Amino acid sequence: MNDKKYNAKITGVGMYVPDKVLDNKYFESIVDTNDEWIRVRTGIRERRILEQGATSDLAAKAALDLFDKHNINPEDIDAIIVATVTPDMFFPATACLVQDKIGAKNAWGFDLSAACSGFLFAFQTGASLVETGRYKKVLVIGADKMSSIVDYTDRNICILFGDAGSAVLLEPSDDKSIGLQKSILRVDGTGKDALNMLGGGSLNPATYETVDKKWHYIYQDGKAVFKVAVKGMADVSAELMEMSGLKSDDIAYLVPHQANLRIIDATAERMGLSKEKVMINIDKFGNTTAATIPLCLTEYYRDGKLKKGDNLILSAFGAGYTWGALHVVWSI
Repeated sequence: MNDKKYNAKITGVGMYVPDKVLDNKYFESIVDTNDEWIRVRTGIRERRILEQGATSDLAAKAALDLFDKHNINPEDIDAIIVATVTPDMFFPATACLVQDKIGAKNAWGFDLSAACSGFLFAFQTGASLVETGRYKKVLVIGADKMSSIVDYTDRNICILFGDAGSAVLLEPSDDKSIGLQKSILRVDGTGKDALNMLGGGSLNPATYETVDKKWHYIYQDGKAVFKVAVKGMADVSAELMEMSGLKSDDIAYLVPHQANLRIIDATAERMGLSKEKVMINIDKFGNTTAATIPLCLTEYYRDGKLKKGDNLILSAFGAGYTWGALHVVWSI
């Protein structure tokens, strides 16, 4: 039974990527790799790095970009959800820092940690606030300064990640045919050993030993994660299509998390979608974790490639394991 009063629709988008570019040639100079190897295995050509500042700066600039492009008064924002695994600090929440930086004086907010699935989880959470009718404007931001937790001597990890922030504004809609339609979100904690950052939390507080062991950097068993990510993203996207009664022809775009081009291609193939129906920007930005999906939405919208009524399937897989998919009907 569905007792929600409204649908949550996207009414604004915004993004921020830093100016500094690290192309594949740069990595040839610091680790044993080359441009062709990186492109063939990941699809990445370059990524952006924030030299000064923190995740809250990425998030705040994305929000301010949204406000500017859509003529939004920050004091009208009711709530802010920041999806991130690189918070400025454990507390206060990055959402509090963003609230202050953007002048959203009347908003409450919190951070949400679900790694590369973070934006999907935050979107569903924000939509739930809107659907009740209690909140009118909920800002959902995906932002990560991945360069702060990447070991640039690890050839398998350092090539993958970039820094970015991107945001969407959710508002209530009486028209149930637009906005968030259905979602499937899942976690499986048995994946905890394949993708993690062991140091810094209550299990392994920072010590000389944790630093020496490089536990404050991302660890990934690439082969194990690739195998389950391909299956997880493809399966959940196909399941959501069936749940929503959608055929391949009904879908305008798959909006996948930008982790690896081969995972994206496998998901699109499972859904029966041509490459023209898949949003891609991994070549320019790499894996920006929680920011990848809203970055795609913002870029494609601003390029005039999205129109009201388009069926979108947003899909992601991340550490936890976490994964899921959303069916969203575009509304601006």
